[in-house]
Amino acid sequence: MGVKQVLKSIDAFPRAEEHLLQKTQSGAVVSIVGLIIMATLFFHELKYYLTTYTVHQMSVDLKRGETLPININVSFPSLPCDVLSIDAVDMSGKHEVDIDTNIWKLRLNHDGHIIGTEYLSDLVEGGHTHKHDHDKEEDASQKPQSHGFDQDAENKVKNVKQALANGEGCRVFGILNVQRVAGNFHISVHGLNIFVAQQIFEGAIHVNVSHVIHDLSFGPKYPGIHNPLDGTERILRGTSGTFKYYIKVVPTEYRYLSKEVLPTNQFSVTEYFVPMHEFDRMWPAVYFLYDLSPITVTIREERRSFLHFITRLCAVLGGTFALTGMLDRWMFRLLEALTKSKSKTRLR
Repeated sequence: MGVKQVLKSIDAFPRAEEHLLQKTQSGAVVSIVGLIIMATLFFHELKYYLTTYTVHQMSVDLKRGETLPININVSFPSLPCDVLSIDAVDMSGKHEVDIDTNIWKLRLNHDGHIIGTEYLSDLVEGGHTHKHDHDKEEDASQKPQSHGFDQDAENKVKNVKQALANGEGCRVFGILNVQRVAGNFHISVHGLNIFVAQQIFEGAIHVNVSHVIHDLSFGPKYPGIHNPLDGTERILRGTSGTFKYYIKVVPTEYRYLSKEVLPTNQFSVTEYFVPMHEFDRMWPAVYFLYDLSPITVTIREERRSFLHFITRLCAVLGGTFALTGMLDRWMFRLLEALTKSKSKTRLR
């Protein structure tokens, strides 16, 4: 037996003579359906191959001496900008009051819209420096004490009361850079002189810290991130109190397919509300208390291998071809049986 005969003997796809092949309408229908199914599965597998997926890994956080950026965008519909301040405290002992670096305030009307064109002047950062509490105490001790208000305080009280009567609110947004240690920042009326605050609100129970958190994140966003506080609305009616958000920050690195690394953070949160009573001495506020996890999460983008794509493609296309072939044979035999039964009936 020659080489050609040996090769022909192992042929797994023998060909029949053209005159021995029988083409039917049922076979054409099955072929069209099979082609549609195979085309659909092909594009599905192609999309599956081109889509990236992520792999999560955990390791000990080894970062030191870096800052933690906090993106803030919060609206207070019931408090004017003149009374709001951001204060920050951390475990290292650093205490900043009325922070204005990279922090801006926008005046809002009672509908939540920016008031006219005045936001242009509101977007200008203040030029004063931050002072610690003990600095303020020293400044206060150097100034002559007075039981009355000076003209500036009286004007401020008048302006704030007018803003409250008009239903004016405030949006606070910006970037707060803090040290990578546990701490908190809070938005409240703590920046006001206690006597001025008492004159404006006539008691802490009348301070409405209703708020809407548009965005709160610890670093840039990566694909698929979910910040649990985004879109949070807490509106108080007829009561007051302090909101506390206990946040666990998890350092995260997102590695793109291009090998670019995006350092950021994700977090979980637990919420707690403390209602205010008439004789409480503390003023209401919105606290964000954060702590850092010692574990870093690395999220790496990956794409499936080409061999994996070819294997799946052969499986689905081959399976579809085999299934349609079986369906064609069954339909042909069924139609043939029906035709024979009709022929016998006519002969009788």
